[in-house]
Amino acid sequence: MGGRLVAMDPSWLFALLVLGIIVMPGMDMAYVLSSTLVDGRRAGAAAVAGLVVGGMVHVAMSSLGIGLLLQLLPAAFNALLVAGALYVAWMGWSLLRHPGSLGEVGDVPSRPTAQTFLRAILTCLLNPKAYVFMIAVFPQFMRPDQGGLLRQVLGLGAIVAVTQAVVYGSVVAGAAGLRRCLRGSAARQVRVARSVGGLLIATAAWTLWQSWRAV
Repeated sequence: MGGRLVAMDPSWLFALLVLGIIVMPGMDMAYVLSSTLVDGRRAGAAAVAGLVVGGMVHVAMSSLGIGLLLQLLPAAFNALLVAGALYVAWMGWSLLRHPGSLGEVGDVPSRPTAQTFLRAILTCLLNPKAYVFMIAVFPQFMRPDQGGLLRQVLGLGAIVAVTQAVVYGSVVAGAAGLRRCLRGSAARQVRVARSVGGLLIATAAWTLWQSWRAV
């Protein structure tokens, strides 16, 4: 090597950072898990698709400078933090209050797939972890001297979308297998529903605390 250091391709570094942020348990992952457990693999896939769309909206917002605007307006940013955390906490509280929503694992979904998809987009857009990443990390990989910005945005966005699909798709596969094991045991289904509800509430609290510290 002649003592020369080989610099890492920025796209690979970005991919590693994106993977690190997505594999961390958070609001998006909890939503995919709960959707799959309640309504099955198809609902889980719809949730993943919605999160990917939401991720692309985040990319567009960061590219247009809206993320910087939110950084300059702490009140608006904090409002997003609170709204996102309360939304996920509400989903968790609903499962704790009505564990029977997972108590009848069957073939009929509790809500239309389109609704699961739209809720996934909303969950992603209210996820403070995504805003922190897009404000603090994404702009650093935009290099005006490296060609057209649109091409760079599309490339980085593709990395985000593929990583989301792979990571959250794996969650769907695992949750679908667990769902099959729950069939025929109402008591076990209720216990899992309560566990998922508690996980959603804990995730909301942890995300809000971590993100608020990062502001």
